[in-house]
Amino acid sequence: MSRQIAKLAWQGQIRSVQPRIRLLRSFDQRVHNYLGFVLRVAGALEDEAREFVVAIGKGAQAKHGFQIGDQVSGKGVPVPDPRLETADLYKISGLKRAPREAEGSTASPPFCAVPPALEVYRARGHRRLAARTYSTQCSTCTWGCEMPVEMTLDQWDQSKKRYRRETFCYGPKSCTLYSPGPTRKVPGRNGMSYEEEDWIDDDATAHRGSDE
Repeated sequence: MSRQIAKLAWQGQIRSVQPRIRLLRSFDQRVHNYLGFVLRVAGALEDEAREFVVAIGKGAQAKHGFQIGDQVSGKGVPVPDPRLETADLYKISGLKRAPREAEGSTASPPFCAVPPALEVYRARGHRRLAARTYSTQCSTCTWGCEMPVEMTLDQWDQSKKRYRRETFCYGPKSCTLYSPGPTRKVPGRNGMSYEEEDWIDDDATAHRGSDE
């Protein structure tokens, strides 16, 4: 019989709401799993004052409409494999949001309104975003996303994997804060490497205008 893991109580103020997306890579192939949303919260996890990240489903986000500044609370389980998540907790229950005084929104970057549905992110497509730009400018933006990346090095041997994190932007192409950073390389079998060039991003967002 499997041991039931105790849930941890948490509460605090939301610092960012962004999509929870996992990226699977195999040389020049990539697949995105759109899983829900992540809330970055500044508050208390059990009795420890700290900042932490909570993973929630798209249904919970649709119900509560979380945004920056909201006071929230709940209980959650530590993620089993941090390599596959940017969150600290998942399987959230008892999720509550205190009444807010006003709706938050910004007309200039970083954009901090209530995020759209996951389907909107998928339809928009993304561009790579420099890790430093994400950490210093875009970690609070609705359109920013840090993805855990699982890379299969050899399609004939699925046990050979590596893990890392990559940052992306789903926001307007005209955003003044945007910086792509260097192209990304994906390791393969026998020391081979695939470089994801600029045309990949151009193609993924070709259907959008500069201000979309």
